[in-house]
Amino acid sequence: MALLLKKALREAAKNKSFSSHHFQSLSLSASFSAVSSSSSSSEGDQLAVLPRFDYVPKPYNGPLADEVFRKRKTFLGPSLFHYYQKPLNIVEGKMQYLFDENGKRYLDAFAGIVTVSCGHCHPDVLNAIMEQSKLLQHATTIYLHHAIADFAEALASKMPGNLKVVYFVNSGSEANELAMLMARLYSGNLGMISLRNAYHGGSSSTIGLTALKTWKYPIPEGEIHHVVNPDPYRGVFGSDAKLYAKDVQDHIDYGSSGHVAGFIAETIQGVGGAVELTPGYLKLVYDIVRKAGGVCIADEVQTGFGRTGSHYWGFETQGVIPDIVTMAKGIGNGLPLGAVVTTPEIASVLTQRILFNTFGGNPVCSAGGLAVLRVIDKEKRQAHCNDVGSHLLERLRALQEKYEIIGDVRGRGLMVGVELVTDRKEKTPAKEETGVLFEKLRELGVLLGKGGLHGNVFRIKPPMCFTKDDADFLVDALDYAISKL
Repeated sequence: MALLLKKALREAAKNKSFSSHHFQSLSLSASFSAVSSSSSSSEGDQLAVLPRFDYVPKPYNGPLADEVFRKRKTFLGPSLFHYYQKPLNIVEGKMQYLFDENGKRYLDAFAGIVTVSCGHCHPDVLNAIMEQSKLLQHATTIYLHHAIADFAEALASKMPGNLKVVYFVNSGSEANELAMLMARLYSGNLGMISLRNAYHGGSSSTIGLTALKTWKYPIPEGEIHHVVNPDPYRGVFGSDAKLYAKDVQDHIDYGSSGHVAGFIAETIQGVGGAVELTPGYLKLVYDIVRKAGGVCIADEVQTGFGRTGSHYWGFETQGVIPDIVTMAKGIGNGLPLGAVVTTPEIASVLTQRILFNTFGGNPVCSAGGLAVLRVIDKEKRQAHCNDVGSHLLERLRALQEKYEIIGDVRGRGLMVGVELVTDRKEKTPAKEETGVLFEKLRELGVLLGKGGLHGNVFRIKPPMCFTKDDADFLVDALDYAISKL
């Protein structure tokens, strides 16, 4: 233990920007004793040290957390929320790690809410953004520029079937709103179907598609209906895809004119708590919806770009090809960027009027987005997600055998959920315990997300450069934290 403490302090001493507070944190962490991943799984009361990372954060001399928080409360909207009892002031990021104002390093297992795909400040993406910014930051699509065309071509090449027409927007909410407009215009119908427990955005229109009360305001939703969620863990029909699909058919038969505009679903529900849809469900439902005159929309805002590991797009795990695909978040590695991809036939309906987006396809965002696609290919991130994700899931399921509080471990690739319950049989959400563990993991250097209606699901969706050593550290930290409950 003493040797490990000395080693940790020696490494920190090389970093002149670390404060005395950070040395104290290192001492405290090391005093719990550090263990390797091979031994930690059998000793829940031992604590691992963050994997080695050869990067020194820049000295930070900016405003501290209290001042930033005061300004935020004074000048920003009161609806903003923050994680943790004492909000973190994050001042720098590098690949899968974040640094606070004191130089403390954290493993980012949430990726800016599943947005940082390649890694924080990835050099290839940064270089593309900076080089384009030096030449032309903005001109809009009323003029020609190669960046948007190059990006659209590269993105279309990743799509199956006849999904070859790209519209660029600025966010996932905007992408889903445009997709809904397309569906209604193309079908000539108004009624949209989405799943309970789904999240598709926070704009006034996409709030209707969202089906979690914690995200919805009491406003008119406009011809949107929510069907039973095909959740293998909590769903009323277990893993029976046919019964869930029958609920969609029943809605069309009893709750509509017999015709609908479209159906939208995430393949793995993000905000809803990393819920992967029952296998075979989408194939059955797509057939039902198309027979009712509707189009099928895949929301890939969180599941796209290789994150699931087994496939580049989440919908491919269900063996379907949608009519419209929406995407955002990981597409830009942090840039305000989203896209809608559809067929030429569906796209043609938007020529009835003028459709224009001031910032959609901005040269800087397009250059950055193209760089993201190239990094994912060059660094083989899809295969990496599959490999590391399998290791992570294996370790988490071993932990599930050890602790009754872990009710379910689910997901694929680097889109994983850990649901905590106080009673496995009743599946009672462990709300308070989740909050306690959430704070403890932050102290240990792990930043996670939370999801599900009751906030009792840990969302593990890190940058796709996340390693097996990172996975081991995360599981070891969770093991330690649960053992202290």
